[in-house]
Amino acid sequence: MQAIDTGDLPGLGPEVRSSARPSAALGQAVGALGLSGESAGLAKAAALLWHDHLDESHTVSQDIGSADGSFLHGIMHRREPDYPNAKYWFRRVGDHPCFPALASEATDYLDAAGDEALAKRLAPGGHWDPFAFVDAVEAAVRYGNPAEIEPLRHVQRIEFETLAQTILA
Repeated sequence: MQAIDTGDLPGLGPEVRSSARPSAALGQAVGALGLSGESAGLAKAAALLWHDHLDESHTVSQDIGSADGSFLHGIMHRREPDYPNAKYWFRRVGDHPCFPALASEATDYLDAAGDEALAKRLAPGGHWDPFAFVDAVEAAVRYGNPAEIEPLRHVQRIEFETLAQTILA
């Protein structure tokens, strides 16, 4: 989705990158997609979230009652960071249709990066565990472990892309 292309990855927390586009420009980019209804709201919340506009993304996603809206809401709270609230929203997501692809792609990435242990924590038995991802992000951010932060940022990108594919399908 062109509206989220930045060339770099968002952080695991609330920091704002220099590559983040202004929210007005994102609104125009999402509007150009020609989406309507919930799909337009999801695309807007996703673009705002990718570009580090957490509060604005929250405003949009909290009014979307679907599993997709709850998923975006959960990511937003994980980045705030408000880890218990993120888990609340991931409980509302349930078993999301993008979880199998997310588990597969995250495992492939982490295995190739030599981090099989993290792959097994995040996708035990090949099933995506959003709560384990929240826990891994919390631990990496809390202890400032750069060896875990970078792979988790890549997994967050994979999470975001698989969700976006579902939203735009």
